[in-house]
Amino acid sequence: MINLAIDIGNTRVKAGVFNQGTLIARAAWECWSLDAVLTLATNHRAENVILSEVGSPISDGDRASIASGRRLIALNAGTPLPFRNLYATPQTLGKDRVAAVAGALARFLGQNCLVIDAGTCITYDVLTADGDYLGGNISPGIGLRFRALPVFTAGLPIVEAGETAGLVGNSTETAIRHGVQLGALWEMQGAIEAMQQHWERLNVLLTGGDAEYFAKNLKTRIFASPDLVLEGLNKILTYNV
Repeated sequence: MINLAIDIGNTRVKAGVFNQGTLIARAAWECWSLDAVLTLATNHRAENVILSEVGSPISDGDRASIASGRRLIALNAGTPLPFRNLYATPQTLGKDRVAAVAGALARFLGQNCLVIDAGTCITYDVLTADGDYLGGNISPGIGLRFRALPVFTAGLPIVEAGETAGLVGNSTETAIRHGVQLGALWEMQGAIEAMQQHWERLNVLLTGGDAEYFAKNLKTRIFASPDLVLEGLNKILTYNV
């Protein structure tokens, strides 16, 4: 069974081809390209497709083109999931969060998991060993924190992410860089430690565009999983077909 998982995020479009659960091809684009997706699907003879739209939704015509000759599932709040969703407002739950949790389930069935997605936002989601998704937390990602400072304050400059030396900055630029990046890092470290005290033998999975920075600097054993959302989408697709 050849599956194609498509993740339309806030900043990029990612796709993965799976053969019997194994990721055999991946691709990424800065913006939506129907031609590129159809080429990927055709070249690998995809039979089933799952579509997750977190960013701008695609047109009905593009959706029909993808579904031509294939089974298409568009992930939404009513899609059956391989875990129990205990979120109080499932209709507002981000599809990328759902997919990442399903990816954790695929890797660590019957184990407690904390799924951290360090992207535009930093999300923390908990899946128990019993297969219950309890919910999680959302905070601004590194990029959002950098952009918020010059917008909501007077006189602070735009600063890009970079290296941080020591614990404090010695200029306004380095003070912002240290405050944003180390602040996000310490937040994440504290969240992990608090949840490890609450759930035994907690597997920590880290994914997202800023995952590399956190993976290098966290003082906790984590599983860096760049393809976790795609793996979770494939898990949901397989569960449904």
